[in-house]
Amino acid sequence: MSKPKKNTEGNTPEPTRSRMDQPAVSRQAVDLTFGKKNYYYILGGLALIIIGLFLMAGGHMPSPDVWDESLIYSTRRTLIAPIFILAGLGLQVVAIFSKKQ
Repeated sequence: MSKPKKNTEGNTPEPTRSRMDQPAVSRQAVDLTFGKKNYYYILGGLALIIIGLFLMAGGHMPSPDVWDESLIYSTRRTLIAPIFILAGLGLQVVAIFSKKQ
């Protein structure tokens, strides 16, 4: 069993205080994991990924009876779109590992 705290002036213990009277944690005291720069990198990476997905998607064959390989295997879908997606993922890695500023 613990002994009550003694006052410096005498042997009488201090009365207990309620924690409800103390102010709540202020918003400035909360320490975020990432800084403003990191969030800009995250948004930029997401934008690159979305652009890559839009470049990869779309299109249909003009006629269901005709198969046109140039629409499916175009440079836009097989080269440019994956580069955008990989660049976006790379930017996400940079956003996670860069120092908070």
